[in-house]
Amino acid sequence: MITPSLPLIDIGRFRDPAADRAEFLAELRRAAHEVGFFYVVGHGVPDRLTTGIFDVAKEFFALPVERRLAIENIHSPQFRGYTRTGYEYTGGSPDWREQIDIGPERDPVAGGPAWQRLIGPNQWPESLPSLRETTLAWQAEALRVSREVLRALAAALGQDEGYFDVWFDDEASTHVKIIRYPGRPSAERDQGVGAHKDYGYLALLQQDEIGGLQVQAADGGWIDATPVPGSFVFNIGEMLEIATQGYLTATRHRVVSPPAGVERFSVPFFLGPRLDAVVEPLKLPPELAAHAKGVSQDADNPLHAAFGENALVGWLRSHPKVAERWWGDVVGERA
Repeated sequence: MITPSLPLIDIGRFRDPAADRAEFLAELRRAAHEVGFFYVVGHGVPDRLTTGIFDVAKEFFALPVERRLAIENIHSPQFRGYTRTGYEYTGGSPDWREQIDIGPERDPVAGGPAWQRLIGPNQWPESLPSLRETTLAWQAEALRVSREVLRALAAALGQDEGYFDVWFDDEASTHVKIIRYPGRPSAERDQGVGAHKDYGYLALLQQDEIGGLQVQAADGGWIDATPVPGSFVFNIGEMLEIATQGYLTATRHRVVSPPAGVERFSVPFFLGPRLDAVVEPLKLPPELAAHAKGVSQDADNPLHAAFGENALVGWLRSHPKVAERWWGDVVGERA
């Protein structure tokens, strides 16, 4: 039995009438407030999908490079598709991973604020139709579980379970990454993904048995998020930090590359609201409000209450080649 390095939450207790609801909500609230990261089990996602998503990931990354590059994200104004190793940046440094970015399947939207141009279609490899089928099925289950955890968090914060639902209709801005981390190119270069926070409401991560995810502790050290079979790792995003005035804090985390000759696969799902959502502080019960630390102030990463603007800033910063090709007008305005 693997000893979890982070709190472990059985979300099945949230819908179990025989469970002690107050005790469950207290455990979830403590995990989200004190750590900002926790494992979730009891989610009910079938094994055929949790296994299947890794199967199709390995099939895709085994394709010849020219087939992968046929759906390279440079072809997509929405930053969708395949990204080569070293082409996404975190903290100004290249991440040592290759990946596919997938969002909701929608038609492009003309006009309006700049962030509306993030709406559009995905790119899929013609030679691997199972990737689309399996990914969209896994995405639907990840959305279901994430919505349930968000409803549980609302209750744990003294709100109605449906408090956040208004921004999570069919226009919600969800996002999946299917990632392969190759072994590090040298002992000195271990940045799989640089230290960062996630800017949505919640992030869900399915990781394989190879470790690498690390969570920053209050003292500045790093905690290994040891893989726990059958679990997802959840973390608080910046939008929940804004909504709770810092009672819940988006925690910095990173991925350390596996050793040379070892590869790691992971699939994160990011629960974002509608792009036109504007986060307003909720009214916490006094006993919780007394422990709200306020929203983090980081000159290099200012938080925007308008979600679309927050999302756009993140994409432009992390994918400079796509930004240069499709977003030159916006980048020029902000220079």
